[in-house]
Amino acid sequence: MRSLGALPKSVLILEAIGMVLLGAAWLSLNGYVALPAPVASQGAAVVMIFAGIILMLPAAFALFWGMAQTVAPQLMGRNAKTPPKQDKEKHDDADH
Repeated sequence: MRSLGALPKSVLILEAIGMVLLGAAWLSLNGYVALPAPVASQGAAVVMIFAGIILMLPAAFALFWGMAQTVAPQLMGRNAKTPPKQDKEKHDDADH
């Protein structure tokens, strides 16, 4: 599986912004942080939650796509590396 650092920087930035939005919405809804008036309502918190989830989707898609290419390269259009055949394992060998 690919490491998190192998993702493009733009995807990581979107992921971080999504996490910040989700954290700000959670803190605002629980009353731990007082946000400015336009974003202090519950409706704005719901919008922040959905925006945070949407911003985190590209990273999930990139990780899923990388995993799918690793697990099933034939389905993704890549040729799998086949191990070289060894001379010892011949099916028509008479020494059984």
